[in-house]
Amino acid sequence: MKIFLSLLAFLSVITPVQSQVNLTSSNLPIIVINTNGQEIPDEPKITADMGIIYNGSAVRNDITDAFNEYNGKIGIEIRGQSSQMFPMKSYSIELRDDAGESVDEPLFGMPKESDWVMYAPYTDKTLMRNFLAYSMSNMLGHWAAHCRFAEVIINGNYVGIYVFMEKIKRNSGRVNIKKLGSGDITGDAVTGGYIFSIDKEADGWFSKYHPNNEPNAVIQFSYVYPKLEDIVPEQQQYIQSYVDSFENALAGDDFQDPVTGFRRFADEQSFIDYLIVNEISRNVDGYRLSSFFYKNRNSINGKIVAGPVWDYDLAFRNADYCDGSLSTGWAYNFNSVCSGDYWQIPFWWDRFIKDTAFNSHLLCRWKDLRQTVLSNDNILYMIDSVNNLVAEAQRRHFTQWPILGTYVWPNPQPIPATYAGEISSLKNWLTLRLKWIDENLTQTGPCSTWPTGATGTMAFKMANPVTDFNAAFIASKKSQKIYLRIIDLNGRIVASSSIMAIQGNNSFPNANQLNTLQRSVYFIQAFNDAGEKITNKILRQY
Repeated sequence: MKIFLSLLAFLSVITPVQSQVNLTSSNLPIIVINTNGQEIPDEPKITADMGIIYNGSAVRNDITDAFNEYNGKIGIEIRGQSSQMFPMKSYSIELRDDAGESVDEPLFGMPKESDWVMYAPYTDKTLMRNFLAYSMSNMLGHWAAHCRFAEVIINGNYVGIYVFMEKIKRNSGRVNIKKLGSGDITGDAVTGGYIFSIDKEADGWFSKYHPNNEPNAVIQFSYVYPKLEDIVPEQQQYIQSYVDSFENALAGDDFQDPVTGFRRFADEQSFIDYLIVNEISRNVDGYRLSSFFYKNRNSINGKIVAGPVWDYDLAFRNADYCDGSLSTGWAYNFNSVCSGDYWQIPFWWDRFIKDTAFNSHLLCRWKDLRQTVLSNDNILYMIDSVNNLVAEAQRRHFTQWPILGTYVWPNPQPIPATYAGEISSLKNWLTLRLKWIDENLTQTGPCSTWPTGATGTMAFKMANPVTDFNAAFIASKKSQKIYLRIIDLNGRIVASSSIMAIQGNNSFPNANQLNTLQRSVYFIQAFNDAGEKITNKILRQY
């Protein structure tokens, strides 16, 4: 697959991009790259020149201004996997001195480093999906790549808006873990730091736990830091053994035990926050691809930490497969939704959700965040801020790439015809998504809610009059079978069904069919095998 994508990339770069736009000035920084006649390959990096014009926040940048943010050599190559099929390419950038050695610089106020990413938001017509996910994770207290929007010219040709951002890397300003040298092979030194990932690159090791218990399905880990060419056998053995111990504890009968269970090896809070970002965005690649984790030395905090979050261009309703565009459903259920996909999710997340304490901590964390950084107002404000920032530049971008209203893999239908439509669609979807999560998190622990006055293990949660049964729920305090029936004023049963309820909120079965009930007064009943029975009088209204 990678050979095929690399061939596509090669074929596309031999034909230069032709400018449809003459960029003279911008409210965004302007990045100018000159490869001096060389084509940019998939790998290795070629040496090129880069200049950045950035006169400061809210100050206009003119193409005739001096290169004042950076003016020097870089190494540049095409990055990405499936994204290489697009005519607008993403690039990996390494800042270099005149001798070709890497050099650290603090670009756009971000901590100094040599390695950066120029991400091309081609299939993401909002231009901001990665920015949103990374910003959310940062607001939750975790490092994630900081982003700057810029307009880019390569070899004299305008190529649109890019997201210039940090790359995942061990660094005091990025993933702040201990440096691991080749001599760190014993004692506390060998215990960290490490960065590893779950991805398509099979350059690490394989989990012994097969997704869905299918022998042909595998989870493969990759070495990110130290890199494959740098990590020594003792370090390979240590991190593999530690991850094995985590998986064994999580799969074991005592996985919920606070001392001997999975919490002995994993930082629970980070996994909760990682889940929250993946679920808000309903990332179709979440948990199974571009999933990063790190581990510091035992003397500092030696548990596995989930993150940094990475690669959300197909999230936030931007995938037309495997339920990726739905505002309902859990992204961690990918394996049951898309069992035929080769890249599956590890068993971890199903197991976490079976942990009562994990659910309780998740609910409390969610409710706290929804009142603060993840409130509807705050998230919509972030979207509006980017929308206002790129309002001028997006017109040039979509003149260069006239794809608004057209299908670019894997955009779901309907496809908005304008940039304003893309923003409106994103906002509407996120509003529905946040509401769905609010109503469907397992209600357990000190932060759980239960309908006032309700007794027993069942309760109805619905507006009365009932205008839409899709917005109504059956709350259950445990996993159980619940039988339902609706009775009219003449005592006739007009609808009946049953569900295997989970702990928390459960959607009404056959909600669309129930929505065809005539306007009238009804009695709705629920009962279980333990003999409990509840009855509500409802008014069905359109």
